[in-house]
Amino acid sequence: MSVVDIPLFPLSTVLFPGGTLNLRIFEPRYLDLVRHCTRDGSGFGVCLILEGREAGEPAVPAAVGTLAHIVDFHVLPDGLLGVAAEGRSRFEVVRTRVRDNGLVHGEVRFCDAEPALPVPPEHGLLATILERLHERAGGALGKPDRACYDDAGWVGFRLAEALPLELAERQELLQLGDPLQRLARIAQHIPRFQRG
Repeated sequence: MSVVDIPLFPLSTVLFPGGTLNLRIFEPRYLDLVRHCTRDGSGFGVCLILEGREAGEPAVPAAVGTLAHIVDFHVLPDGLLGVAAEGRSRFEVVRTRVRDNGLVHGEVRFCDAEPALPVPPEHGLLATILERLHERAGGALGKPDRACYDDAGWVGFRLAEALPLELAERQELLQLGDPLQRLARIAQHIPRFQRG
C-alpha cells in the first residue's frame, strides 16, 4: 500500500468518516493549509492530539486519523475564517515532520474501505438509539435516509460522534477497522448512559 504525504491538523476531537467538522482558522499555518486545499481540491488529515495543544507549538498527533475535505468556508462574526469540512477515509500515520511554518505533515497509508454490512439483530437497539438521538437533535440530523440506520458502519460512526464518550474511547472506535467490532464496543458503553 502506497504512502501519501498530507498536511495534518491535530485537534482535541476525533473526526469520523461521514462526520462534519467546523473550524475557526486564525493561525498562519492553517490559513496556508486552507488555501492549499481549496486551490488543489485536496484534503487534510485530522488526528486527535496526544500531546500539546491546538494552537502554538506543533502537537503530537494520534497514529490513526481521518481525511477531511473542505465543503464550505465563510467569515465568522469575529472576523476569523470559518471552515466546514467532511470526514472521508481513515488513514494510519507512518511518519510525521514539521515544516518551517509549524505545519505538521504526515506520510500516511489510507485504510481499506470497510465492508458494507447490515446492523445485526443483536445490535438493532443501537440503530434505534441513534434514530431517537437524531430525532431529538432535529434539523439536518433528524432526517437521514432511513436505509442509513441499516448500515453497521454508518450507525457505528454516528453513535461514536453522538454519545458522550471520552476522547480516548472515540479514538479507539476510529481505530477499529471492522464495523461489527465497533458496534459491539459501543454496546459495552451503552449501560453507563442509561438512567437508573
